[in-house]
Amino acid sequence: MAGLPEIELSGLLQMSKRMTLGGVTPHQKMSVAEQVHRYSRTVVSLKGSASVDWKAGLAGFIEEQVEHWRLRLAAYFGVGAVGLKQFETKFFEDFIWQTLFARSVPSEERERILACDHRVCASPWRWMHLAGIERKSLMRASGYPKLDAAEFDLFIAQTPYPARLSGKTKLVVHYHDAIPVLMPHTISDRAFHEASHFNALAANVRDGAHFVCVSEATRQDLLSLFPEAEPRSVTIHNMLPAHYYPSEPEPERLAGIMRRYQIGEFKPPLSKKNDRVYRLSRQFGGEADKTAFYEQTFNPQTRFLLMVSTIEPRKNHRRLLEAWEVLRDRLDKDIKLVFVGHIGCDYKDLLPACETWIEQGGLFMLQNVPADALRVLYRQALVTVCPSVGEGFDFSGVEAMRCGGVVAASDIPVHREVYGDAAAYFNPYDTGSLVAALQNMAFSVDADAQLAALREQGQLQSSCYLPEKVLPQWADFLGKISSAD
Repeated sequence: MAGLPEIELSGLLQMSKRMTLGGVTPHQKMSVAEQVHRYSRTVVSLKGSASVDWKAGLAGFIEEQVEHWRLRLAAYFGVGAVGLKQFETKFFEDFIWQTLFARSVPSEERERILACDHRVCASPWRWMHLAGIERKSLMRASGYPKLDAAEFDLFIAQTPYPARLSGKTKLVVHYHDAIPVLMPHTISDRAFHEASHFNALAANVRDGAHFVCVSEATRQDLLSLFPEAEPRSVTIHNMLPAHYYPSEPEPERLAGIMRRYQIGEFKPPLSKKNDRVYRLSRQFGGEADKTAFYEQTFNPQTRFLLMVSTIEPRKNHRRLLEAWEVLRDRLDKDIKLVFVGHIGCDYKDLLPACETWIEQGGLFMLQNVPADALRVLYRQALVTVCPSVGEGFDFSGVEAMRCGGVVAASDIPVHREVYGDAAAYFNPYDTGSLVAALQNMAFSVDADAQLAALREQGQLQSSCYLPEKVLPQWADFLGKISSAD
């Protein structure tokens, strides 16, 4: 959005479960020093507790209870509104950049991003969701507090948003997927996420929100739930970050990347004393052994399959693990498997199976891999595999294509739409189907020709998601709804 000169953009600072403190009320008269102090308080609260002693902690607790009831009254009876305070970016450029943008936005965009100021919403969005869910249980229809965003023409949310907008402000929901409703068995915190997503979505539709869906498959899921949203919904595909671009192979970097970004030990969050710890990196007798292993294992001749995704059920890691085991047994005992991504939910069936292969030196699990290193992995991988059973867009496939890699993807509607003819497809519920696809791509007599053709087609397909293709669609859409009555 910051790339559209016709739009004056502000960000929103809001947390999920804690209040965001500080900020300056519009037109409030105070010295610059006092303003900076209040902005600084916002930064402190975003990073953790803002209490300096027990008295401040008690006052904060009371303030939180008052806010819970204020949101309930606003949702139940329409009393009051959630206000927004100002936060001037220029005083805290390092914090805004490092905390919110540095990992996902190229550094050359830094100046443009930091030219935008922010607003502070003190009320956590989870509390706002809960107020609407509670209202439905009592009044048979979800309803949410009013958000005083009247200074803006448009309010763009990245999920169904738990608020009614004041004045003539129009709500635009950038809609990524309906998975919390259509596939709730695959997500974490199922009861809350399903209820919050559905009820806020229903309220947004009822209140006349516009929807920008990241794929036509996602749009059709939305319309299967709420057909009345059809005239207010469009499809604009996601945009590729500038981090990913065609580059020459750099096999000499593989060993360092694999060694540097290993997950290591994983202890489940909120684990109990006797909960097991997963060892997700190989154990060595010393640094010399470790160095020798990685340099020998990842060399210019190394062949590996790559999957880039958070570990959770719908991503289907287990299917790829099983297919890789078959390929090792049948065709290439030295082929490696690399998983890149954080550990999400419902991992207890997968991680024990991974531990054995990790210790044997066949499987590698990485996280926090920066874009520059991930680009190398995409380019060097024999195949990037996208085996999900449900997606809204799936960035990893188009990122791999843009970097000069090749892709095998599950045969689901969104992959067919987004990847087109630039991927080989397989049944995500059938290990044999994935084995056959990978065997044909990488081990058949014409494998080199197939991979070259997919690599060339991938460049064309991924170009559809470059900023110069996507941003004009956003500009056109926002212009139309801004000018409409």
